[in-house]
Amino acid sequence: MIISIITATYNSGKTLRDTLDSVLRQTYSDYEHIIIDGASSDDTLTIVREYKARYKGRLHYISEPDKGLYDAMNKGLALAAGDVVGILNSDDFYTSDDILERVAAAMNDTTIDAVYGDIHFVHDPDLTKCIRYYSSKSFRRWQMRFGFMPAHPSFYCRRSVYLQCGFFDTSYRIAADFESLLRFLFVHRIRTRYLPVDFVTMRTGGASTSGFRSYRCSIKEKIKACKKNGVYSDIFCQGICYACKFTGLLAYRIKTFLY
Repeated sequence: MIISIITATYNSGKTLRDTLDSVLRQTYSDYEHIIIDGASSDDTLTIVREYKARYKGRLHYISEPDKGLYDAMNKGLALAAGDVVGILNSDDFYTSDDILERVAAAMNDTTIDAVYGDIHFVHDPDLTKCIRYYSSKSFRRWQMRFGFMPAHPSFYCRRSVYLQCGFFDTSYRIAADFESLLRFLFVHRIRTRYLPVDFVTMRTGGASTSGFRSYRCSIKEKIKACKKNGVYSDIFCQGICYACKFTGLLAYRIKTFLY
């Protein structure tokens, strides 16, 4: 089983080595890593070329202007040849060395279409200190009308799902991942399995973790996604998700401070 890992980059030189090293450390070797670069002006491509030989033919990349993150991801999906596809952002890295092995073992079960698990967030420069843990354990499909979703960086699904249900909708600025999962899980009801695994370590500061403006944009786009897919939701429903997220983060910070 080949797993295609898609990474979109743009001036990602400061963080990309961590991403690439975490892929190379994986105990599962039947994968391809596709890097879609948006014509970076820093040392991103220099780093990619430096690592290419270490991948032993499993690293493929292109560099050209694109229309944003989701356009780059769609280019990666179009190039992917694997049986299973996952997204690894250029400022994130795998939390442990056996993530792909766990994914492959689970996806050997032909009765499921996708798996997902947990992730956690960190701040530079201390990448060992967890500042927020996002568990997908309690996720249920119906919760998507309230803005909840499995941790997208932990979502690995069969390439056939993308071919049948469609790629990312590039009209969304930061919530195309939500719209994609809403389409897959809620509308098409693909078969999924939760894995109790911390898949990815994420740096804060990305498009979806950049403060109040990103939250406001996310709520607006999630309502748009629900309407597009015939799922009832409104600003009050979506607000529940962010209220829970805030209280959960506050509780985690207090717990960390006390213990």
